[in-house]
Amino acid sequence: MKDYEEITSFLGEWGPFQKVIFLLLSLSSIPNGYVGMAMVFLADIPPHRCRVPQLNFSGFGLDLNYSIPLQEVKGEVILSRCTRFKEQLDSATGFGNETEGCLDGWEFSKEQYRSTIVTEWDLVCDNAWKTPFTVTIFFFGVLSGSFLSGIISDRYGRRFIFFATLALQTVFSILQAAANSWELFCALYFIVGMGQIANYCAAFILGSELLIRNVRINFASLGVSMCYAIGYTALPMFAWFIRSWRILLIALSIPGFLYIPLWWYIPESPRWLLSQGRVKEAEDIIRAAARKNGITPPDIIFKPEDCEPLMENKESQRLYTWLDLIKTTNIRNITLISIIIWIVISMTYYGMSLNTPNMDGDPYFNCLVAASSEFLGYGSIWLFIRYTPRRFTLPFTMILSGTLLLIIKFIPQDMHALSLTLVMIGKTGVTGAFGFLYLYGTELFPTVVRNMALGATSMASRVGSTVSPYIAYMGTYNKILPYILMGGTTVIAGVLSLLLPETKGEQLPEFINQVKPLRCMGTNRASRDGQRHKGNAQVGNKVNSIQE
Repeated sequence: MKDYEEITSFLGEWGPFQKVIFLLLSLSSIPNGYVGMAMVFLADIPPHRCRVPQLNFSGFGLDLNYSIPLQEVKGEVILSRCTRFKEQLDSATGFGNETEGCLDGWEFSKEQYRSTIVTEWDLVCDNAWKTPFTVTIFFFGVLSGSFLSGIISDRYGRRFIFFATLALQTVFSILQAAANSWELFCALYFIVGMGQIANYCAAFILGSELLIRNVRINFASLGVSMCYAIGYTALPMFAWFIRSWRILLIALSIPGFLYIPLWWYIPESPRWLLSQGRVKEAEDIIRAAARKNGITPPDIIFKPEDCEPLMENKESQRLYTWLDLIKTTNIRNITLISIIIWIVISMTYYGMSLNTPNMDGDPYFNCLVAASSEFLGYGSIWLFIRYTPRRFTLPFTMILSGTLLLIIKFIPQDMHALSLTLVMIGKTGVTGAFGFLYLYGTELFPTVVRNMALGATSMASRVGSTVSPYIAYMGTYNKILPYILMGGTTVIAGVLSLLLPETKGEQLPEFINQVKPLRCMGTNRASRDGQRHKGNAQVGNKVNSIQE
């Protein structure tokens, strides 16, 4: 299709139609902000110790020192969490010096939470591995959702996958609250993960294809990103007032039903319809948009001579698969580099985000501060997007963030405030880079495989997010090691991103043969073309001299 944005320019950039699309699709990303991070509170581990039936005592007191040994955790001496003294009737205290496991279960402090999934199913001591594994299950669901949603969206449309995954995420989150076992909770959480990422990607692609130029940039960098941050910020506020994990999960799920009316306001992407050869349906949507904007559309929007390349192009007459992402040299290089960058960014972002419960202080406040940094990250990236080239924005934010994380190694241990400042600035940069990747991806990949490509790169990033809990776990043995690992890989990926082509201010590619080459390859190719042209000119001059 030739110059889609030029043909539809009569709609304007910021009319009532665009405003509604911008607002509704942005608001749809709010639940995505708290679904993934809800485990910070749903699976938090309260103080606990072995239950001792011999003592008619349910709190934490001095009398327990006779029945439960002491242990040191992070420099603090507390009652052992996983052992107790064996009962010994001939002893003055009723207990001997030999220890045993918590055969009668555990007593959990209710000072902070009424219940979590940890207290519900005793996910401590020998079962402690189940808590981080629950998050891993979620990310496996995200990985699967990224894989499937791209195929479904590119075959059956953006609108279908958007509403299907929105319903999936909402319904199965409510079913989670009714789970009667950890295994069922994880199975449902896997499905929620599938819906979460698929819905976010579908909304992003749909908005990027319905909106044009500056509005599309604002939607990608501010609209969905800021609303995602609003959802993340709302999480600690919900959790502060609701201390029971089941009720909290229901409260976080109910807002999903508020998006049902969007079905009558969000149309299918005309770009996708045109890529499928469904010109009349695309025209109907454009005409409806023109009426909402108070504009009279031309009698023929897509003229035959404009549609002819689309209808005759073999690319528009077949179904696409994942293999098309590596079909040509250009799209293969873009895909491979994008995958590496997504993996590193995801690992660093979630590694730093999941580490917030381990920070000193109130967990609600820590989560709120971490969520608030998202606004700064997305706001700063918006300025970069408007005033700097794409090839500067991504490398700069990644290299800066990675360097700050590496500097932490050289900060004295007693300078906690400086270390925390570097961590938060680094997280701000990584957050901005994460949001920027979605916009950059929509500009790098063509319409016929755009959602599939975004799903593939997002799916690959889940390798990083799946590893991130274990990177954060390294901090229990060496506080500096996670920052060295995350900082080093982020700097390397930032340097690699310099190879990606510039896309600012250019038309979105429609077909695979319109994908740009890497920067170095484009330069080399231009050089070869120049040399070839120069050689041809020299030959021509020789021929002319001979003829004379």
